[in-house]
Amino acid sequence: MNDNNTIIRLDDITKTYIMGETKLDALKGITYSIKRGEMIAIMGPSGSGKSTLMNIIGCLDKPTKGTYYLENEKVSTLDKNRLAGIRNKRIGFVFQNFNLLARTSSLENVELPLIYSNVPAKEAREKARQAIKQVGLKGWEEHKTNQLSGGEKQRVAIARALVNSPSLILADEPTGNLDTRTGMDIMEVFKSLHEESGITIILVTHDPEVSDYAENIIHIRDGLIEKEDRRE
Repeated sequence: MNDNNTIIRLDDITKTYIMGETKLDALKGITYSIKRGEMIAIMGPSGSGKSTLMNIIGCLDKPTKGTYYLENEKVSTLDKNRLAGIRNKRIGFVFQNFNLLARTSSLENVELPLIYSNVPAKEAREKARQAIKQVGLKGWEEHKTNQLSGGEKQRVAIARALVNSPSLILADEPTGNLDTRTGMDIMEVFKSLHEESGITIILVTHDPEVSDYAENIIHIRDGLIEKEDRRE
């Protein structure tokens, strides 16, 4: 059954890793749905399964069992090429370590997903400029990554995540390499983007100050959803 208001549906997702004779159940049957336009935080201690869950939601990995629907499309059984296309066009990623290309400009970093999507150069450049403006870095387009502070690098990374107009942004510990004040500045960027565009944002974090920005917090422990804090 199609539900245009649900962007993510996880049905009994399990993930098992085999290491020699050892079997590790990282996820043990996660069933959960996320509505389009929600801002969600996934929290849990190290080894809880939260990163494994993020990798499955981001189409970076496939579940051992269970079904994952992204925008009503069953993506849990797609091949690597189809998953790569979904990651590039429908999911924007923001990482703790920024993952920017060294010695290249902010503009070139933000253009990268558009180049992979074969967007014409002139259109790609204009979209990249707009995304940089959206995150408050207008005038910094030609600055090289080694000329940027940590907060500025993360803003460039957010612009890169936005540039393809994705359905979903996945942010993995987005303030993990930043001081407290800069981290909160970055969370204000996410908050503004969410309020202005209504984009779905999933934050994977161990930091309560980051999760406070979310409308709903999912707590993962031992591969299961332990509890859920839903905010009004």
